[in-house]
Amino acid sequence: MTTVRTRIAPSPTGDPHVGTAYIALFNLCFARQHGGQFILRIEDTDQVRSTRESEQQIYDALRWLGIEWDEGPDVGGPHGPYRQSERSEIYWKYARELLEKGHAFYCFATPEELDQMRAEQQARGETPRYDGRGLRLSQDEVQQRLDAGQPYVIRMKVPEEGVCVVPDLLRGDVEIPWDRMDMQVLMKADGLPTYFLANVVDDHLMGITHVLRGEEWLPSAPKLIKLYEYFGWEQPQLCYMPLLRNPDKSKLSKRKNPTSVTFYQRMGYLPEAMLNYLGRMGWSMPDEREKFTLDEMVEHFDLQRVSLGGPIFDVEKLSWLNGQWLRELSPERFAAEVQQWALNPEYLLKIAPLVQQRVETFSQIAPLAGFFFSGALNLDPALFQHKKLAADQVRLVMQLLLWKLEALRQWDKERITAVIQTVAEHQQLKLRDVMPLLFAAITGQASSVSVLDAMEILGPDLTRFRLRQAVELLGAPSKKETKEWEKLLAELG
Repeated sequence: MTTVRTRIAPSPTGDPHVGTAYIALFNLCFARQHGGQFILRIEDTDQVRSTRESEQQIYDALRWLGIEWDEGPDVGGPHGPYRQSERSEIYWKYARELLEKGHAFYCFATPEELDQMRAEQQARGETPRYDGRGLRLSQDEVQQRLDAGQPYVIRMKVPEEGVCVVPDLLRGDVEIPWDRMDMQVLMKADGLPTYFLANVVDDHLMGITHVLRGEEWLPSAPKLIKLYEYFGWEQPQLCYMPLLRNPDKSKLSKRKNPTSVTFYQRMGYLPEAMLNYLGRMGWSMPDEREKFTLDEMVEHFDLQRVSLGGPIFDVEKLSWLNGQWLRELSPERFAAEVQQWALNPEYLLKIAPLVQQRVETFSQIAPLAGFFFSGALNLDPALFQHKKLAADQVRLVMQLLLWKLEALRQWDKERITAVIQTVAEHQQLKLRDVMPLLFAAITGQASSVSVLDAMEILGPDLTRFRLRQAVELLGAPSKKETKEWEKLLAELG
């Protein structure tokens, strides 16, 4: 009997997302329920955005939740390497095999040529898609261009008519017409694979038997199925999990909901409660009880209990569930959890030097530095009234700061200061004009300890959350303003 093997393959390009944790949890439960293995693979072929810091955050966030893997970049295993950036030679071997079999071809079209092609298709009222121009080159022309060192990508051939039947463990057979499929790029001009080739090759070589992934990948499933067919490999069983939704039913996004696992850790949620809540996303225990442990979820796990309606990620419901967990702790465990959350020596030692110079008694610490131990703040609109700036310019500055800090991957005082300086100079302001706004948003006070140090200590999640709070309080930009302000953001570089 084949051992069940599942995997999660996150991209280390941002904060560890609750959607990643949700998919990881269901893959883990499915594997454990069947006595199988769960693998973590890092999909870091986007060399511009991938960072090792982000990779480490993924490990830390999943482990905080209690999700452990049997094989991965940090724990090793018999099917390594487990970072896709370290598997280039493997992908090239299989890309060449597809070329030799006639299932793939070289495409030398420049980005400008492809843009023109799409513009012409749109002008004719057609759906923009690759027009197959690479297929019209003779073998001699292809060889001449390769010999001349002309940049290229490798694309897969796809049928132009008929339908592909996608067997989904949740939906049954799903029929998707081939005329919706583009001739997918398999190897990029930088020599690295796209998601499609890398995942098919890796899943096969790593013995993955079941792939549980988000339903946003269902429309492109035919391309994966076709690659398995081209290679002559047995495809794993496919399961497309419903996407997490905001309370308004839109796809979960950080503009409407905090989406980073680390944010919930910093806010003081218990990992057991967070994992419990993610387990309730579109799934239920046989007895419908709300509160359950990971072991209980594994014991009773059944994919047939997954609901296809988009599960709502509701922070209020999560907080209610967290409260249930907190109230069942012993006073000793409750005190220990509080101590571990914010009164631990590591965190206090960061704050102590800032506070020590500004107090005369310990009783002054809480009023001065209470914001270090808070989540959301009760912001006073009066603190954002500026002697020099009109209300709309205050809104603009706060939004630009938020956008720039959302994109900041390495979080330290020097880089935070550089972002603030960039925004200030763009708006023809001095740093001292912007700092009062940050004091108000980050500390909830007109003045406190160094706000730049505070932002570094609080970390990216809480800092961005409080800036979003401030933007909402002042008035989030309208659609028209968003377009105009995004142009200004582009000028900042």
